[in-house]
Amino acid sequence: MFSRVLVANRGEIAVRVIRALHELGVEAVAVYSTADADALHVRLADRAVRVGPPQATESYLKIPSIVAAAVTTGCEAVHPGYGFLAENPEFVEACEDNELVFVGPSAQTMRRLGDKALAKQELRAAGVPLVPGTRGQATLAEARAMAEEVGYPVLLKAVAGGGGKGMRLVETPGGLEAAFATAALEADAAFGEDGLYLEKAVVPARHVEVQVLADGEGGVLTLGERECSIQRRHQKLIEESPSPAVDVALREEMEAVAERACLQVGYRNAGTFEFLLGPDGSFHFIEVNARLQVEHPVTELVTGIDLVREQLRIAAGEPLGRYGRAERRGHAIEVRINAEDPAKGFAPAPGRIDALRVPLGPGVRFDTHVESGASVPPYYDSLLGKLIVWDEERPAAIARGLRALHELEVRGVATTRDLAVEILRSEDFTSGRYTTGFLAQRQRPAGTVATS
Repeated sequence: MFSRVLVANRGEIAVRVIRALHELGVEAVAVYSTADADALHVRLADRAVRVGPPQATESYLKIPSIVAAAVTTGCEAVHPGYGFLAENPEFVEACEDNELVFVGPSAQTMRRLGDKALAKQELRAAGVPLVPGTRGQATLAEARAMAEEVGYPVLLKAVAGGGGKGMRLVETPGGLEAAFATAALEADAAFGEDGLYLEKAVVPARHVEVQVLADGEGGVLTLGERECSIQRRHQKLIEESPSPAVDVALREEMEAVAERACLQVGYRNAGTFEFLLGPDGSFHFIEVNARLQVEHPVTELVTGIDLVREQLRIAAGEPLGRYGRAERRGHAIEVRINAEDPAKGFAPAPGRIDALRVPLGPGVRFDTHVESGASVPPYYDSLLGKLIVWDEERPAAIARGLRALHELEVRGVATTRDLAVEILRSEDFTSGRYTTGFLAQRQRPAGTVATS
């Protein structure tokens, strides 16, 4: 195991990784922008290095500064968390050039999977079911031709990146050209690349993903699926495992596909294979997230496996202790608490946290980086924390989630807490019959969710 690791991130995930390092007896080095000088992750780390001004492009995304921080503090490895540089192959290569171990897949694997369109081509060879669409980056003319072939509605998606950036749903031929131009501009602004591809929109659909660990030596462990269909603007709000839409046979089929895909590309470390699940039970591959996911605690609670520790062990050269399918028990739900105002179209709500009361009790976990008196800067993601609950059965987990949400108190900024309460109370959610269109179909003009 390493003796010192740099955490190339901020916020909740930086705190999460630092805690895992300390539990393993490893020193943690934090990086921070001037906006985060008093942040929790800086105070928890054994050392901390300032890497630039508040703007992410001049701090958390600046590869030379991050690498220099690791080298000058004598780190052996770098954990990227999620977001920022976590899926940047140039960052992986910069780490390798400076004899730093990157905690994640290789730069080559990341390039192969980071281009979403090319990844689909490669996984087709492994027998992975794909959504019909273009076989790579498409021009407007090529996108129009494919849309006519597969039929509307269709999705335009950025070939690089994720998180809903550069993605547009197009329902009629007349809307394609404008959507193509807008999506390309957004993709270029977010990822520095304006390439798009097109795929058939599966409607109605559920968003289900399979968590994997792979040691790069042929050992693959699949850890079940997560249901991620409660989304706003293609970004997840609530996740749960197991999915209420997946039975034993379908689960095995999806995990077997993910395992074959790992072997096809020689995958190493933690990763997530995302699928669209149709109403007829068919599923189609969307993309690979070659990193840790925001919603990884859901899997940790049902499997008892610490994914961050496993990432570090694999990066240190240790083989997986088990292969095949991880054992699971009970039901887990994660609710993201964002500093956003649902009544104003989920507008970011930066400001000062006047008071914070975190829920406690059996089966309750709250991952956060904020405290009473902390500032929520306007420069970064709006995630304040993640409430994760576990119980033996899904109804009990929902009840525990509602209890914990009512105990949670955040004063000073608008949050998505009340919206989450309404979602968990709704008949569509409690019945398990929701889809990715849940919020769009049920949201009132005031920004709340109707319950039936």
